[in-house]
Amino acid sequence: MLQSKGRYLVMFLGVQLVVMALLYREGYQKRVAYFFRIFRKGDQPLVTGGVPMGPHNATRSGDVYANLSLLIKPSAKEEDLPFCPEKSPFISGPFRVTFPPGLTLEEVQRKNPLVVKGGRYRPPNCVSQHRTAVIIPHRNREHHLKYLLYYLHPFLQRQQLNYGIYIIHQAGNFTFNRAKLLNVGFKEAMKEEEWDCMFYHDVDLIPEDDRNIYTCDRYPKHASIAMDKFGYKLPYKTYFGGVSALTPEQYMKMNGFPNNYWGWGGEDDDIAVRVALSGMLISRPSVQVGRYKMIKHEHDQGNEENPKRFNLLAKTRRTWRQDGMNTMDYNILSKEYMPLYTNITVDIGTDKGLRART
Repeated sequence: MLQSKGRYLVMFLGVQLVVMALLYREGYQKRVAYFFRIFRKGDQPLVTGGVPMGPHNATRSGDVYANLSLLIKPSAKEEDLPFCPEKSPFISGPFRVTFPPGLTLEEVQRKNPLVVKGGRYRPPNCVSQHRTAVIIPHRNREHHLKYLLYYLHPFLQRQQLNYGIYIIHQAGNFTFNRAKLLNVGFKEAMKEEEWDCMFYHDVDLIPEDDRNIYTCDRYPKHASIAMDKFGYKLPYKTYFGGVSALTPEQYMKMNGFPNNYWGWGGEDDDIAVRVALSGMLISRPSVQVGRYKMIKHEHDQGNEENPKRFNLLAKTRRTWRQDGMNTMDYNILSKEYMPLYTNITVDIGTDKGLRART
């Protein structure tokens, strides 16, 4: 009996030696490393309809475009598609933000083949339960815009949103008015679709974590809680600048944004006051998630500091119902459906009012 067991043990050890020899012959170290990676990361995710399922769908390389190439248009009709899951399987957390020289809009377009004319996107494999419009006030920031689009499109696709991007371009060289442009963006975007969430987004801020979901909350959301400009901390408790989000109902409840802040500063604090005066609170993601990198730049010509901002802010409690969405005037000069965004060029006048068109 013992001899029989010993014989089987010798045979077993012999088989092991043969296997090890074969592994070594064909790249032992490479194969062992491969198996260790499998054990460390878990089993490979299942793929259903072109969409990877499970917690390890995205690479930890920090590339915001990782695994998006797996998205393909299915043969099924849109009405036959399932609803997207509550949490997107593409969410992977922080990603690297750099500004590669020589980037072009054509390259951004090539990397986002499922984005259609006007900067619109729908998940190809499921029906999104969220419709988000991103409103970006703009003038003479084409260099910043291409970097924002480079990161924003895959960022939103990872969240499986039905989204559209609107660039609201202020015509002329008169003083810039960010808040009034945002009002224009709301009104014009809502003409095209019944969006359930509007994100108001500065062109020079790049999100750094795709867990910062671009959907609205119960209360108005301040998404850019942690900017590198401020050491990734909230500069003060009521700060509402950079990137914010409101449902249409929240927006109308606070009468939109002020129209009388010409130049840099003050309008975001006015908006925060409107939130409070309309009986709402400010919602924020965690500091770890709501991180943004700012593209460094000087103040633009025509967007110098607003010397009247503190006087205007002191009057907000009395003026917010009379200055906002209900008193806005503007002229649309053009609307262009570009490959990566909808560009709306608008004349919003000056602090003296809207000039008569000639």
